[in-house]
Amino acid sequence: MTETRTRRGLKGLAITPPVIGRISIGHVVERNGKRLPEKDDQFTITTQVQDKDGWRLHPLDEALRQACSGKLRAIPVRMLFNDPALNLRSAYSLFDRQTGRPVCTGDGETCQRATVDGMKALLCPSPDLCEMAQGGACKPYGRLNVLIGDDDCTGTFIFRTTGFNSIRTLSARLAYFSALSGGLLACLPLELKLRGKSTAQSFGRPIFYVDLVIRAGLSIEEAVQQAKELNERRQGSGFDQAALDNAAWLGFEAGVFEDGEEDGVSVVEEFFPVIDGNQTDTKIETKPVALPAGRPGLKAKLEARHTATNGAAS
Repeated sequence: MTETRTRRGLKGLAITPPVIGRISIGHVVERNGKRLPEKDDQFTITTQVQDKDGWRLHPLDEALRQACSGKLRAIPVRMLFNDPALNLRSAYSLFDRQTGRPVCTGDGETCQRATVDGMKALLCPSPDLCEMAQGGACKPYGRLNVLIGDDDCTGTFIFRTTGFNSIRTLSARLAYFSALSGGLLACLPLELKLRGKSTAQSFGRPIFYVDLVIRAGLSIEEAVQQAKELNERRQGSGFDQAALDNAAWLGFEAGVFEDGEEDGVSVVEEFFPVIDGNQTDTKIETKPVALPAGRPGLKAKLEARHTATNGAAS
């Protein structure tokens, strides 16, 4: 039987997974009177509360550090959703660097942009070719929600990144693990793992990115078997994973921008800083561009995906 989706909530407000903490591999430091982001070589798990010293550590941060020797470079997690695209959302994103207000989000083909005349559907040429994106104003921006522990079945920890290596690697891993587990992504025992690599741009120094792997001590066969057993227990108790994924899709579809102005200020400070006064004017007036005939927009793509998912589940 095909499920019927009913949109609820405030129009224009994206309903996102509840967040009870943050996962980061960087922090903001003050240099010469400026607050600038600085990368770390380990994970930090924090609450959503800041004080004069920065984000307050979450109790899980200390607990996990006690269980490992040295720096925290692996975090046991589970996914909240079976659909990879619900767990990790990534898009080219542009924020007003003064207010933290999201301005534009796109996928390299089409975008939704806030203009003086309201929201407009435009072509998205990608940051390299966009007039508004100069100076690093627009970047690939990913948000991964994960579960840590068993205390809160829907309360997630969010990892935000503008790192291409992290976004590409996490996207691939989620798709692969979903496929090889038969769509039981939310039941797999996984862990976030910090990896390092050197590139020409890093001048031989290591840069760190986030990977997603099967939890340490388990083979892929053992992990899949555990996922099947957990899925059977959940189904026996009445746990409806398909309905949960569907509710999440409705929530994301309710609004264009996932981050609000309140969170945008800290997002801009950490991921979209103004370096050496290089500030792009994000208030450029833009005119809507007609999409080429036969070329679907982002909304059409989402609707097609939902139709295919619901049809497969019917």
